[in-house]
Order: sequence, then C-alpha cells, then structure tokens
Amino acid sequence: MSQTAPVIVLRASTSPWTAWTYIAVSPLLLAMIRTWLVWFSAFVQRNVHEEDIRAACRRAMPDEAERCFDTVVIQRGGIRR
Repeated sequence: MSQTAPVIVLRASTSPWTAWTYIAVSPLLLAMIRTWLVWFSAFVQRNVHEEDIRAACRRAMPDEAERCFDTVVIQRGGIRR
C-alpha cells in the first residue's frame, strides 16, 4: 500500500481593507454601468423617434420635410440638434 505525503495547506489571510475595497468599488462600478445603460437607451430611443418623425414628414410634405421636422420637434418641446 502506497502512502502519499501529507499536504500542508496554508490559509491566505485576507485583510479587512481588501474586503472593504471590494464592497465600496462594486456598487460604484454597478452605478456607472447602470448610468451608461440608461443614457444609451435614451439615445437609441431618441434616434428612433426622430426617424419616425422624419418619415412621417417625408410622407406628408415631401418638398418641405426638414421644415416639417423642425416644426414638429419644436412643438413637442425638443431642441433642434
């Protein structure tokens, strides 16, 4: 019967500062990611909404589509570019 050599297991100590650093940095990182996602979704929604308005203006007033777009945006409370 073969015997294996005993294995010495050393426990790595984790300093309290390391744990507190992870606790502090994780919510900060999550907040940054969440903020970026909210901004990105608003940006995409705005672009899609603008394209819908432009398409409607092209159908209704093909010769003055830009003027129509500006008017609709101003009436809805937006600012042109």
